[in-house]
Amino acid sequence: MQSGIDRRRFIKSVALGVAALALQRPVRSKEHPAEAGRGRLNFLWISCEDISPDLGCYGDRYAETPNLDRLAGQGRQYTNAFVSFPVCAPTRSSIITGVHPGTLGTMHMRTKNKGYQAVVPPQVKCFTEYLRAAGYYCSNKSKTDYQFASPFTAWDECGKKAHWRNRPKDMPFFSVINLTTTHESRCWPRKGEKLVHDPAAVEVPPYYSDTPVVRRNLARYYDNITKMDKEVGSILEQLERDGLAENTVVFFWSDHGRGLPRCKRWPYDSGLHVPLIIRRPGVIKPGSVCDDLVNLIDLAPTVLSLADIEAPSYIQGGALLGRGKSKPRAYVFGGRNRMDLGPNDYIRTARDKRYRYIRNFTPEVPYAQRIDYMEKMPIMQEWRRLNAEGALTGPQRLFFQHPKPGEELYDVAADPHEVNNLADSAQHQDVLRRMRTALEKWIKETGDLGGMDEDELIERMWPGRKQPQTAAPTFETTSVRPHITILRITCATEGASVGYRIGNQRRWLIYAGPISVRGGSMVQAKAIRIGYKESEMVRFKGS
Repeated sequence: MQSGIDRRRFIKSVALGVAALALQRPVRSKEHPAEAGRGRLNFLWISCEDISPDLGCYGDRYAETPNLDRLAGQGRQYTNAFVSFPVCAPTRSSIITGVHPGTLGTMHMRTKNKGYQAVVPPQVKCFTEYLRAAGYYCSNKSKTDYQFASPFTAWDECGKKAHWRNRPKDMPFFSVINLTTTHESRCWPRKGEKLVHDPAAVEVPPYYSDTPVVRRNLARYYDNITKMDKEVGSILEQLERDGLAENTVVFFWSDHGRGLPRCKRWPYDSGLHVPLIIRRPGVIKPGSVCDDLVNLIDLAPTVLSLADIEAPSYIQGGALLGRGKSKPRAYVFGGRNRMDLGPNDYIRTARDKRYRYIRNFTPEVPYAQRIDYMEKMPIMQEWRRLNAEGALTGPQRLFFQHPKPGEELYDVAADPHEVNNLADSAQHQDVLRRMRTALEKWIKETGDLGGMDEDELIERMWPGRKQPQTAAPTFETTSVRPHITILRITCATEGASVGYRIGNQRRWLIYAGPISVRGGSMVQAKAIRIGYKESEMVRFKGS
């Protein structure tokens, strides 16, 4: 099959896109004093792991999710929400920054398997820094997994005990609670387990064989969703008891699709399509449904928009709500690269409301490559056994096809499991060309690094394979009256964020402008650029 795509031309366009990105400068957020917090919106993200929209509110009759169904009934569910990558760390890097993994250089799973942290473009921050500078208390419980160490400037509190309840009185908050109950590893069999969902009643996707092992694995996946749903109910009850429900925008989402073979790690709907529910009392119509194409890189600019904070120009997502709401898009994009210690499997995809187009830049890398973590899944073990026995039929054999086709095209409306590749269909050549062109344009515009040799990428980020260190901050002082000094803090490292604390403060504050220091007060400061080592800490004592 002739794809009509020159891979070298794509990689050349990537280099041009990166150069253009480096010229952009971040936009500073509007400043709101922390003491003005009373009456401002709060934000709560409840995230889970490794699930598709397999919830009752999305029409799944096998699911038992009363709390999430109730949340959807009080807010809005998005039926076309997708993530950038079908695996956690690349996607989480894009959610916390609002920038695609291929642009950041965070597209491999994981960077630490190669011994480095990703160094992202200097203007890129964890978007929570803009909230913190605007007076928000930001807490994360507790997963980060961003492909780089979480900067100390990103959160007021990050850990297992992090909670909105720990904020100073009347301070508005942005709080994240990450639920791990539905993680892929929870789908492995457990000794003495008693399944709640009946394996006989589950729908088996056509790319799996319909066997008892497969059915039990799927039922276990749904059991985990029900357990997670109860945890969501408990969190929402806490918010209600604290009297915060009416003034808090609640988001529920998953970091990617089902944690099962040919779902997680694969850029089909089964790996990229996720649930997204947003509740804002008094503003979002209860029980409303939106079919706009959404990528979870939209979450960061949506929160900033609702908080009335200007989003930086480098952010690639668009706001779904608020004053800065963006126009609906025609496509969402995503992809896949190296998984664990495997080869770089460079794949990119475009999706509109009806079709999914996939470009396999490395067709020589098999679908069914062995990934240790995935091999522990009963479905994967069953799949390999049946393949070895020659017992697979029809779509069940697709995963073992080798080499991969250069292009894939699916009519998702007619073929939701994406098993009928239309790339060679004469009736679909116009669609194929349209989506191919859209993907090519997106790769160029975003400076996608997916085709770059990873050793070259590491050398660019860590020259000499040594992690760079952020320069120590420096102080500039101006005495305005006896015992009062105006302190300005700068850092020579491009793109570094500076944190400071005064006296006995334990919490690092974001430096966003000159601060007033009384005589005798001690100021501590340090700096960090994403992917760099923290700077040395410096001190200033007021006189």
